[in-house]
Amino acid sequence: MRLTKFSDYALRILILAASKDGNNVTIEEAAAVYGISAPHLKKVVRTLTNEGFLKAQRGRSGGFRLAAPPEKINLGKVIRATEPDFALVECFREDNQCLITCSCRLPQILNSAIEALLEVFDHYSLADIVIDGSIFPVS
Repeated sequence: MRLTKFSDYALRILILAASKDGNNVTIEEAAAVYGISAPHLKKVVRTLTNEGFLKAQRGRSGGFRLAAPPEKINLGKVIRATEPDFALVECFREDNQCLITCSCRLPQILNSAIEALLEVFDHYSLADIVIDGSIFPVS
């Protein structure tokens, strides 16, 4: 099982924002810090803003910052908001063509694994993964 790059980048964006003590971070700054394209990070920031994890501000002193304290941002909620689906195998998809779906027990096991993964993330907040902001280049 693997999280998408989108979720990986979302967690990195939240870590960066949390390290800035309420100050705005620009897309360009985040792109430079992580070596990720700015257009891709714009999509991530837009999703995190739409889901209520970030606040975005336009204009000259614009950027993004956390919408809540790090301890209030649950990692399980972030993962659920950023992962497009958890269809690990064909039978989880709408276009399922697997011939053994009706008698197969694998989906139950995989669902349990997904639930266990999300349950672990549910026990942690952004505060548990924040790092010292001094490791990031000064903007």
